[in-house]
Amino acid sequence: MIAPAVVCAAMTATLVACGGGSSGGSSGKATVNWWTWDPNQAAAYEKCIPAFEKSNPDIKVKISQYNVSDYFTKLTSGFVSGDAPDAFMNSVTYLQSYAGQGQLMSLDKYISQDKIDMKQYSIGASAWKYKDGKQYALPMDWATGVLYYNKDVLAKAGYTPADVDKLTWTPDGGGTFWKMIKHLTVDKSGVRGDQSGYNAAKVTTYGIGNLESTGDPFGQNAWGWLLPSAGVSIPNTNQWPTVFNYANPQVVKSVGLVRSLTNDGFAPKLNQFTTADTQQLGSGKVAMIVGGTWEASTFASLPGIKVGVAPLPAGSDGKRALMSNSNGNDIWAGTKHADQTWKWVSYQESETCQTKAAEYNGSFFPSIAKSMDALATKQASKTPGFSVFTDYVKNDELFPCPVYNNGAAVTNAMVPQFEAYFTNKAGDDVFTKMQEQSKKLLAQEK
Repeated sequence: MIAPAVVCAAMTATLVACGGGSSGGSSGKATVNWWTWDPNQAAAYEKCIPAFEKSNPDIKVKISQYNVSDYFTKLTSGFVSGDAPDAFMNSVTYLQSYAGQGQLMSLDKYISQDKIDMKQYSIGASAWKYKDGKQYALPMDWATGVLYYNKDVLAKAGYTPADVDKLTWTPDGGGTFWKMIKHLTVDKSGVRGDQSGYNAAKVTTYGIGNLESTGDPFGQNAWGWLLPSAGVSIPNTNQWPTVFNYANPQVVKSVGLVRSLTNDGFAPKLNQFTTADTQQLGSGKVAMIVGGTWEASTFASLPGIKVGVAPLPAGSDGKRALMSNSNGNDIWAGTKHADQTWKWVSYQESETCQTKAAEYNGSFFPSIAKSMDALATKQASKTPGFSVFTDYVKNDELFPCPVYNNGAAVTNAMVPQFEAYFTNKAGDDVFTKMQEQSKKLLAQEK
């Protein structure tokens, strides 16, 4: 699987709604243009076109894929010029921007008309409701975090897969997860991190890869996946928050634990390694990695290493709450033939198509629970530990990532401050400053 295009957030842009879109009239024959940034999903959804066009002979579907670095710029240009695609894969990052500027078509009429059961989507549907209460996308997929580990390294340290599966994490000391990380860390003399004489300046294997994510306001893809299971939340509400509670003592304590892990020599420093997480695990530089679900097939195919997969640590009560990103299938408000486009989009996000597309190359986890089950059956032999992903869904351990105003400005303001904190150039007082900044920025629509 490839990584989601962007992390949880919301951004703003000044856009102008125009007419345009695909070829063909408002009724009769038409070509529906659909865009994505993901080459794997482009190839997967191509497999749904023959059956769709057979049932809808007057509709042709054209799928176009663009690199994520250019994708959203091209979309914005298309909105302005009147030549945007009829429908497109979108990140919730852009919900506030696009819906607020009238670029997205509300799907409520069609959902009601065709009696679409929104409950079939195990994750993501609620994330695509805008402030007006309307549904602007059907959820396509989902992604969250898991723990990848070197089975041989853990066995040598005396751990079993069952030990990893039942790890816990708390802001008060890090729970059994922190204890395992320290024991897995080994210096050049063979002394473990929790043993007397351990030399943090001469580490051969770190217990965990770097957890100091600074790419977004929540530490998603690293430390941010740990906090919710312990009941620690940064946004004051999950949708359209008015403040990010960085100064909450539990947040300060939690992020401080992550920094101490690196400062004390149990995890590599921020940007210490130039190699990818998979290479770090494969080379033995780290014993465990907190990674994305989209990396499962990559880790599973690492040569010469047995990779285990485990759920992220639970809270002290044994329960998990994991932030999950879900991309959506949007219809452009400027399309000249909404009915035909809806037929394609609703077919894409049906159990039939989601199952066929997901099974084709395993490039994404479908939002529909039954489609996810079908994928799990097919992938069980190819990807050991795949049940970890399905258990997240079955145990109702996922929640949508926050949607908020002014995401670009919030990210630009917070990221350098997190970098300063994790590199020991800023102290705990930075969190109060960040919280006050968040109030002002979240109050702005753009």
